[in-house]
Amino acid sequence: MKNLFKYCAVALAVTTLASCDDFIEDNRYPLDEQTNSPQYWNNAANVENQCNAFYNNYTGYGNGTVTGWFYFKTLSDDQAGGSFATWANTAVPASSGNWSSPFEEIRRANYIITNMQTSTLSETERKHYEGVARLNRAWQYYQLVRMYGDVPWIPVVADPGKPETIYGARDDRDYVMDQVLADLNFACLNINGGSKITWSKDLANAMKADICLFEGTYCKYRTVAENGKAPNAERAAAFLEECVDACEAVMPKYSLGEDYQATYNSTDLSGNKEIIFYKPYQNNIFYHSLVSYTCSSTQINGMTKDAFDAYLFKDGKPKALTTLDASDVATIEYPGVDEEGKPKKAEAYEIQNLLDVRDGRLAKTIDPVIYFEGMGWTRAGAMDMTSSTGYGVCKYDNVTLPIDNRVNNNKAYTQAPLFWLAVIYCNFAEAKAELGTITDTDLDASINKLYARAGLPALKAAVGFSDPANTCGVSDIIWEVRRCRRCELMFDNWFRYWDLVRWHQLDKLDTQKNSDIILGANISQYFDYVEKYNADAKAYNEKVEEAKRISLISVPANNGTYMNASKGKTRIYEARQYLYPIPSGQITLNENLEQNELWK
Repeated sequence: MKNLFKYCAVALAVTTLASCDDFIEDNRYPLDEQTNSPQYWNNAANVENQCNAFYNNYTGYGNGTVTGWFYFKTLSDDQAGGSFATWANTAVPASSGNWSSPFEEIRRANYIITNMQTSTLSETERKHYEGVARLNRAWQYYQLVRMYGDVPWIPVVADPGKPETIYGARDDRDYVMDQVLADLNFACLNINGGSKITWSKDLANAMKADICLFEGTYCKYRTVAENGKAPNAERAAAFLEECVDACEAVMPKYSLGEDYQATYNSTDLSGNKEIIFYKPYQNNIFYHSLVSYTCSSTQINGMTKDAFDAYLFKDGKPKALTTLDASDVATIEYPGVDEEGKPKKAEAYEIQNLLDVRDGRLAKTIDPVIYFEGMGWTRAGAMDMTSSTGYGVCKYDNVTLPIDNRVNNNKAYTQAPLFWLAVIYCNFAEAKAELGTITDTDLDASINKLYARAGLPALKAAVGFSDPANTCGVSDIIWEVRRCRRCELMFDNWFRYWDLVRWHQLDKLDTQKNSDIILGANISQYFDYVEKYNADAKAYNEKVEEAKRISLISVPANNGTYMNASKGKTRIYEARQYLYPIPSGQITLNENLEQNELWK
């Protein structure tokens, strides 16, 4: 840990080798002569330094006050933020780091790959470093392709004397992803050694599993009208098989821990037997701010009703089919009056009884009470908290840490999983289900282990029931595998948004079509409590009107009164949201670039 993931130090060291001026958007200029010399690339420490710079691209819980990929990605049907998340793209930007930053890293990778061909380092070292560079080139191209579709494939260091390497046209996204797979396979074969915080074959295979699952399912479900290309069953199957192979290379080496939450709120993941690669925050050295956003006075981006309803009951059945009590009404008790005869305020709005009959992961993800403005709650010494949907997020908090480190920005040092076994299990089961080859043995080797940890009965390949909530046109087993993935990875690593993209279900984020994605907790009993709590009808009416005025309680639906986190706003699906627009400045710079069709 001493020499890696000290991000500020690494970034500072890299800056001395390649300044910001080197990495301008059009990707033209080489490193300086001192850096880009044979002597430089013949030194293993120098090459290691360049490879270490790639660690900065794995966001985790964020750096300092800069937010990361966990919890903060609220454009999904899992969370409804107090500020209400709309589409990431509503207009064509002049410039975007989403486009330029990956090409900067691709350029770094190409320098390493090119110079390893002539370096005097041993063959094993050269292939290792080339593998690291190709792994990271693959990761960057994966980000680009899933956002923009067709992008220029640049396999060499851009030469200002050869304009075609700088000002080329966009390459077909399928071609680019074929090159990505080749890079991943090289990395899986040639990266040596490693640990849970450094480059390793296991990390390469875990990354390959993620990327191949995306590509396989995207190619299976895409459409010409919305994605620009027709489905390709043969291509989909090939990438799904690659995903299965990558998962099988990793699964035997790791095992699940007993505590689901420990993957997310631990200060030391080095001994966690399900972690493949993690980001090691450390007290007094390197902090993040995630925890403070889930246990301070800043309003929490709460879980939606749609997400809450996705969790199975202890009998292994969904809400529509369970034999258990499927009520979602939170319980509030009028606490009576004090010695002076004045009504007491209720201390909590309990949902523990609702959690007790559900998938055990739910109780590890949200608090056992609901809370909102006017009905706050405190978790283990934190400030009075409110949630945009009533459901608070406890998943990332560690209540044993000093309160100062939990409630203040840039003070948390819980470590972030980046690639871990639960994701591999979900990838494996989904790939096999999509291929139509999944068996009970496959399920027992993967997500049934997650179910066992969550206190759920095993899932069978022949599911035995059909959830009425399945409106995706997929088989029962695919639907249930997707459910497991959603619940296992709730709020994690930007998974949910991109899952909806690759399943061709992005319209699920349309708030007019799916009202449950802006609703939260059922607080029907709140009105009864307010009526009893206030001494007269006037006070009661004022309390109710106040609640409506701040959009806390305004949406009657599904036999209850639910919190509404939309603040009166809507999010309407448009087909163009499947791809990001190319920044206009890039098209001005390179006339060979063309805008995505639906953004013209």
